[in-house]
Amino acid sequence: MKPATILITGASRGIGRAIALRFAREGYHIAATACTDEAGLCSLKEEILAMHGSCLTFLADAASHPAMEAVVGELLRLWGHIDILVNNAGIASLGLFTDMTSADYERLISVNLLSVLHCCSLCVPSMVKRRSGRIINISSVWGISGASCEAAYSASKGGVNSFTRALAKELAPSGIAVNALACGVVDTQMNRAHLTEDELEALAEQIPAGRAAAPEEAADAVWQLALSPLYLTGQIIAFDGGFL
Repeated sequence: MKPATILITGASRGIGRAIALRFAREGYHIAATACTDEAGLCSLKEEILAMHGSCLTFLADAASHPAMEAVVGELLRLWGHIDILVNNAGIASLGLFTDMTSADYERLISVNLLSVLHCCSLCVPSMVKRRSGRIINISSVWGISGASCEAAYSASKGGVNSFTRALAKELAPSGIAVNALACGVVDTQMNRAHLTEDELEALAEQIPAGRAAAPEEAADAVWQLALSPLYLTGQIIAFDGGFL
């Protein structure tokens, strides 16, 4: 039997990095992408190799279909198959929607939503051919409820959620499960770049669990989704400490 394989976008830091390390510990061949953080990818690869794991890294913009086509083509050439696709690449924007330029929200939609469509369109055909595969999209609770001052971000994640439900219906007959993990507040560099310590503490006070999640906890949730029965598909699973 060929070793299990996983492709994770946006894996140089935060949730994506934690997912890569979690699956590496379970013996998966890891393929990790990042748009610009080459140092983060190198560090991830070194850490996985130090645990005697297998890791391929690609500096590629997940919002670019040609870039991801090259990545997926190379992985299929080397591995022959991709068992799990984790669409994790994402960016955030905090502020009034009317203060965003068209370039701002077009880029956000491209990274957060179009990247998911690109990667699925490239990975699904081989999964359908094998009648096997899992797709896990990293989404947000703001895609469920919407958030003031994060209108474009909420729209992008709402699109991910709807796409997840619809694609799951298309792929269930082929033995492929598609689910989304809708994260609440996770203690990542991206959140710390947009929120002050006081704002993070104020958010934590609104969460019944009383704190933000660690990236490793989100990675554990993704691992559990990967192990779940195929009958669990088309679900948007809120991972938010009871926030919603």
